[in-house]
Amino acid sequence: MPNLSIKEVPEEIAEALRQRAARNHRSLQGELMAILHAAVYRPPQSPQPADERKFEGRRGTRTIEDIAAELQARYPEPMRGGPLAVDIIRADRDSR
Repeated sequence: MPNLSIKEVPEEIAEALRQRAARNHRSLQGELMAILHAAVYRPPQSPQPADERKFEGRRGTRTIEDIAAELQARYPEPMRGGPLAVDIIRADRDSR
């Protein structure tokens, strides 16, 4: 396998990589390989339309109450006649 080398890495970047490796329970070499693998094999992202870019970083702005109200409006009646979750779990457990 070929070896790669990066020269003159700033100390703050090297330290951040060491900390990231420790958080992920990897060696520094393993962490660098994981980063390279993700960069090379991750599918390219399509560019966002300009009107969607203004909401970047605004995750989690809806409360659980807002989500529940939206779902209640979309599905006002509960599903009838479907299997109970407990029966699905028991069947799965017993099939092992």
